[in-house]
Amino acid sequence: MTDEEFAVFYAQAVRRLTGQLYVMTGDFHEAQDVVQEAFARAWAGRHRIDRDLGPEAWVRTVAWRLAVSRWRRMVRGQRAWRRRGDPAAVGAPDAAAVDLGAALRRMPARQRQCAALYYVCDLTVDRIAAETGLSAGSVKTHLSRARAKLARYLDDHVPAVEERDV
Repeated sequence: MTDEEFAVFYAQAVRRLTGQLYVMTGDFHEAQDVVQEAFARAWAGRHRIDRDLGPEAWVRTVAWRLAVSRWRRMVRGQRAWRRRGDPAAVGAPDAAAVDLGAALRRMPARQRQCAALYYVCDLTVDRIAAETGLSAGSVKTHLSRARAKLARYLDDHVPAVEERDV
């Protein structure tokens, strides 16, 4: 099969095969994936595919086998997780962690980024400046403002600016 013949074959068959595999698998996205993979394999061997011997049947068969293989892999993975047993129950997050997350989300992105790089990633001010493209002075300003906002947001007795304005 020539490149042009394959292009015509693909254009004529891709929707039909996707529809057929959708009916066979019950999952449209899975059908799209396996049909595309089957066409990719057909493209690699397009010079060996004989137009008269039913290339559509070949692609459909390959797509179905791919879908079955994926399904089997998924089932084996689920079985492995079940054999592993239930993980230990994870408790609710600490209230302070929830408060910290909420406070960080209320900050401007640059302040949050600088605070995370400094406190979580343990980077120096100069390293943060190099990584973010900011000057060292700007990083220090963002860190100072972030600390002030965190202190204000996390202090139960002092409402945040947005809450006072309401």
